[in-house]
Amino acid sequence: MERQYIGVDLHKAFFQACALRPSGERVWETRYDRTPEGITMFGTRCDRETRIAVEATGPTWAFVDALQGTEAAVCVVDPRKTRLKAGYAAKTDRLDARRLADALRRESVVSIYIPPPAIRELREICRGRHQVVRIRSRLMQTIRALLVRHGLGDPPVTRLVSGRGLTWLAAQHLPGETETVLRRLERLLLAVDADARTAEVEVKARAAADPIVTALVEGIVGIGPILATIRAEIGDITRFRRGPELASYAGLVPRVDRSADHVWHGPITRQGSPWLRWAFVEAAVHAIKRQDHTGRWARRLAVRKGGLKARVALARVLCNDIVRTWPCGV
Repeated sequence: MERQYIGVDLHKAFFQACALRPSGERVWETRYDRTPEGITMFGTRCDRETRIAVEATGPTWAFVDALQGTEAAVCVVDPRKTRLKAGYAAKTDRLDARRLADALRRESVVSIYIPPPAIRELREICRGRHQVVRIRSRLMQTIRALLVRHGLGDPPVTRLVSGRGLTWLAAQHLPGETETVLRRLERLLLAVDADARTAEVEVKARAAADPIVTALVEGIVGIGPILATIRAEIGDITRFRRGPELASYAGLVPRVDRSADHVWHGPITRQGSPWLRWAFVEAAVHAIKRQDHTGRWARRLAVRKGGLKARVALARVLCNDIVRTWPCGV
């Protein structure tokens, strides 16, 4: 069997595939529907000697899972770190598939971690809980703004979804049709709050059953069960040898521009998992209360540089703690 390198340009409804020989000669190229039938037809052209490259997009994981029975080696390409279109005037689906296949043949693609289904499920649960909480926060801000515009001022509580806050909100009345708007927002807030509480219970239950989350919660100040996002987004800690590598993956390291004797340090790159970056900064909010040397350093930094910069710096330190505390062999 001759090895073939296949580049796949994946879209919602279809995907374009191009196969090359090791010499670079094009063997075939075809467009398939992204349906079970289309993926099955594509799979008949793959075997254990096939190498497939596909860019990371929305439907990538489902596509990778569907190819498990073909025995082909699938590489999910990081589009930010693999340059495929430089020097080309045209960009089409067919050309993208050709360039992916050629980059794979030349071993010039940068692949990303393919999380197993269990980790992907945990990610969806943690991310879903976070999204619902964000919607709840947005609704509370909208209600507060509506009340302020009509001269009622802020509620007498910090959390509008507390029992006292909801009782206060139910007693407020606005003139005309604005009352209808307020009551509609109130109903939405109650429904979203109920879903957010359910999602939080589910995340905590998953965290309690995961030995890695348990080890992180018990070993690191600032990490709680809600931040199981850290465990889900990292997946396999062996991908990172040191804390700075994990910090770079989360986009928490500063930009560096070095030329001759000039060195410029800018803001953090934000090139990485936004969910992991949020979780680390959220953990740093609580970890700044640590009573050890790191906590005292973070509090001094907050006085000199401000709370936000101190939290980001402490989040980078937490990356070291994560790599050191993560249980081996679990």
